[in-house]
This record gives sequence, C-alpha cells and structure tokens, in this order.
Amino acid sequence: MLAKKETVEKVCDIVKKQLAVPEGTEVSGASKFSDLGADSLDTVEIVMGLEEEFHISVEESSAQSIATVEDAAAHIDKLVAAESPKSQC
Repeated sequence: MLAKKETVEKVCDIVKKQLAVPEGTEVSGASKFSDLGADSLDTVEIVMGLEEEFHISVEESSAQSIATVEDAAAHIDKLVAAESPKSQC
C-alpha cells in the first residue's frame, strides 16, 4: 500500500526537522532513516514526532519495522484510517 502524497511530505518535513538534515539534502519516500544518519534513538524520536503530529499511537513492534519515509507514511495512513469514525447508515 502506497501512502498518500501529503502524508509522505509531512513525514519528510518531520524527519528533516528531527534529524536536522542539512539544507539541500533530498528526503523522499525512499529515504532510509539510517542513510540520513539516524540511529535507533533518532528513529524513536521520529516515531514520537509522528505520533504527535498525526494524533496516533504506533506500537513498538510496528515502529521497529519502519525503515523508510514511505514505510512510516503508509503505516500512518493505515492507523489514521483505522481510527477515523466509521459513517453510520
């Protein structure tokens, strides 16, 4: 499942901010956190920032499988869709 473009862009912005990525460094859906210089603590901080921004809760087991911006964005979209109230007939 591919993430929404807006979600990927928000995740990119959060990752850039959390990692203090130098201006001009490209961050895209395919960007791996480790390639951007993130260690395990940075990854935890990124996940916490995403939880705050999107008002979601990411389980630790799920957080460990998030390696790229696209992984994070797709997981966020899935959680947001699951938490949104279902329309009643």
